[in-house]
Amino acid sequence: MTLDLPRRGFLMLLMALGLTQGDPTKPSRGPLVTCTCEGPHCRGPTCQGAWCTVVLVREEGQQPQQHRGCGSLHEELCRGRPTEFVNHYCCYRPLCNHNVSLALEATQIPPEQPKVDGQLPLILGPVLALLALVALGALGLWHVRRRQEKQRGLHSELGESSLILKASEQGDSMLGDLLDSDCTTGSGSGLPFLVQRTVARQVALVECVGKGRYGEVWRGLWHGESVAVKIFSSRDEQSWFRETEIYNTVLLRHDNILGFIASDMTSRNSSTQLWLITHYHEHGSLYDFLQRQTLEPQLALRLAVSAACGLAHLHVEIFGTQGKPAIAHRDLKSRNVLVKSNLQCCLADLGLAVMHSQSSDYLDIGNNPRVGTKRYMAPEVLEEQIRTDCFESYKWTDIWAFGLVLWEIARRTIVNGIVEDYRPPFYDVVPNDPSFEDMKKVVCVDQQTPTIPNRLAADPVLSGLAQMMRECWYPNPSARLTALRIKKTLQKLSNGLEKPKVIH
Repeated sequence: MTLDLPRRGFLMLLMALGLTQGDPTKPSRGPLVTCTCEGPHCRGPTCQGAWCTVVLVREEGQQPQQHRGCGSLHEELCRGRPTEFVNHYCCYRPLCNHNVSLALEATQIPPEQPKVDGQLPLILGPVLALLALVALGALGLWHVRRRQEKQRGLHSELGESSLILKASEQGDSMLGDLLDSDCTTGSGSGLPFLVQRTVARQVALVECVGKGRYGEVWRGLWHGESVAVKIFSSRDEQSWFRETEIYNTVLLRHDNILGFIASDMTSRNSSTQLWLITHYHEHGSLYDFLQRQTLEPQLALRLAVSAACGLAHLHVEIFGTQGKPAIAHRDLKSRNVLVKSNLQCCLADLGLAVMHSQSSDYLDIGNNPRVGTKRYMAPEVLEEQIRTDCFESYKWTDIWAFGLVLWEIARRTIVNGIVEDYRPPFYDVVPNDPSFEDMKKVVCVDQQTPTIPNRLAADPVLSGLAQMMRECWYPNPSARLTALRIKKTLQKLSNGLEKPKVIH
């Protein structure tokens, strides 16, 4: 069975009725209710939403699967009729979906039923055809309205938020068509979960392009297009779950955030694998790129500005139906910044991210025992004095780490013919794999920051970059620059560099 109209319809229905957790950034008609949550995207036994749902769905040739969760959008879909593919139930009391069981409609008339009158099909045929046309028209109208709502969606004050992902920078593609279709969910940035699974199982792994403590990254092929497949190690299951959760519940389409395609838990070689499928960027991480490449000032600022744009988009909360909560990355480093083919950066790895919504004062820190990378930890984290109940605290640690990434870029920038080899931050004062204690002594006790190359002072633009680093490394977290201020300052520096010099 292909992805025909009924299939597309019930995929959208599944997302609208609560395959994912309730989204605290979405408006609801009344107080949130607590519901039983059982399904691939549940991070716990319960969730909160405007109502509780039970959804029973069957794919062609497979047993029906039942999911329980929370709904917050398209309440009218709760009143839809069950079919041979999907049945659903909505209720509005705490845990009212806990003991509900559903059944799918039969596809054939049971043999014990009496035979229908020979004229009945002749009468019912035109009636059913008319009903089908009405249903097609209603669904088509709904699609048009959704598309119009998307087009009217709120853009951020940053002016660079892209609500629809361009899957390829070189023209149209199957991936672009899929991600640009009405099959994307209104509440998140990903495809419906069942479509994600279909995509994941059509990907062929080609070559391993990276390994680490998290697992492996492979280049894969999907219908001739390269995609990146991050395969998480079993001990990092919470990071996979967190990234999947964030990408499916938050609008993250932005040129400088790694583009998400699909997530799946799949069985390969008699073992369970956790896959996250994203856009593929052949230059790899900024860490890899800086090892191979020296930079002219203009390219250095291009990398820095684009990374700052990504961080600013993460940090800002966007209000409205096309909005997003504020997000802090919590593991910002050059290995988690990718370099695109147009030599702009995009931020990756949201496995430790924290979300916050002002409207509900909701702070979601996830459930991941993993901590960030020690070399990039801010002093308040190393001293274990960070206020874990304050969202701003997490943003301030991102700024500290961003200053270190700027330092890595600056070392590889050519000024007056001079450039230094790539080195990680604090390379000269801690071991290759520093311990928590190593970093605490250097950053907190000795209060050291990386040495800024003197040659940057010879260039008025790059001396501005050096000053920015210092303002990212203030010991007092609240005194550090904001991501938006960093972005605007870097853009001004970049514009100054691009202006032609007038010779008198």
